[in-house]
Amino acid sequence: MMGVLNVTPDSFSDGGRYLDAGKAIARGRQLIADGADILDIGGESTRPGSDPVSEEEELRRVEPVIEGLLADAQAPLSIDTCKPAVARRCLDLGVTMLNDVTALRQPEMMEVAASHDVPVILMHMLGEPKTMQDDISYDDVAAEVKAYLGERAREAASRGVGQIIVDPGIGFGKTTQHNLILLQRLREFKELPYPLLIGVSRKSFIGSMTGAEPGDRLGGTLAAMTAAILNGADIVRVHDVAECRQAVRIAEGIRSA
Repeated sequence: MMGVLNVTPDSFSDGGRYLDAGKAIARGRQLIADGADILDIGGESTRPGSDPVSEEEELRRVEPVIEGLLADAQAPLSIDTCKPAVARRCLDLGVTMLNDVTALRQPEMMEVAASHDVPVILMHMLGEPKTMQDDISYDDVAAEVKAYLGERAREAASRGVGQIIVDPGIGFGKTTQHNLILLQRLREFKELPYPLLIGVSRKSFIGSMTGAEPGDRLGGTLAAMTAAILNGADIVRVHDVAECRQAVRIAEGIRSA
């Protein structure tokens, strides 16, 4: 289970709550105590319509949090970034996983990932966060997302990336119906020879179906996450670790019964 730690002023679910480094470090420790196996730390929001920030600003946000959490060494850390300079600095500090929503599109990012020999999450997204929800079109969303991830994974492997995880990118350039189809057909992604990560926590498709605001989407998150696990998800990325940990145990029990 991957716990989400957003060190940003504008993330969709908890924007600004953990922008202060001290509060972010305390939140990270709490997520670990609640059962997170790894923390995914991000210093730039990738919600629909969000604007990018500079490398300097992103590093200013995440560096003290990473250093503070690494001092405890209670759980491995992941950096959620699409910037090569940010990724390199964080990996040099001791972060042991890279989560790139652009699936290493930048050649320099590919080089950073290969040179550090850490697990890398390749996610599917249409375009950029600013515009990804503006013009959404697929003939077969599951087949097209799977093909994209397979192509990016093969490219990464050919460039020396040895540990690859794939993520269909729920909510990143998809309608509510697209998200539901991906979750329904998730087992097709198990045909790819890589671990499968799913992030449904508090996502907007839950709000569109229930009318709930981000902080009130735990029920929908648990339902979607359980469906994902039963359909083959290996890693789930969540905000509410304690509650989701309980659901994960039940879902895994059902899957392996």
